[in-house]
Amino acid sequence: MPDTYTSIVGNLTEDPELRYTPSGAPVANFRVAVTPRVKDGDGWKDGETSFFQVTAWRSLAENVAESLTKGARVMVYGRLTQRSWETPEGEKRSVVEVQAEEVGPSLRWATAKPERTSAKAAAGASKGGQFNDEPPF
Repeated sequence: MPDTYTSIVGNLTEDPELRYTPSGAPVANFRVAVTPRVKDGDGWKDGETSFFQVTAWRSLAENVAESLTKGARVMVYGRLTQRSWETPEGEKRSVVEVQAEEVGPSLRWATAKPERTSAKAAAGASKGGQFNDEPPF
């Protein structure tokens, strides 16, 4: 069965937390708050806010941690995953998370100056599928 992908646009609820796995792989975790605008008679009001836990890996994790801070408006594209576990008290829990493929600042309300990362860092973005030649521009 194919994976389920989603795109969300919202605000970071806190600075991304960058950590490293025991094997040295960077991983960043952050939450995105998404509040829809809903029609209210002749005007608009804020709807109910949803919070999404997002995980980014490798060079994407490092770039997110270096570039984004609490309150930043972001766009996230990624794969939905579900985790389930049992608490020490025996209660069953589950959460749906986004495994980020792409993360970027929203340019609707802000500006950004993109800066190319080194070729070595870009090559570590994912295993396979990476080109080792320089782009034509």
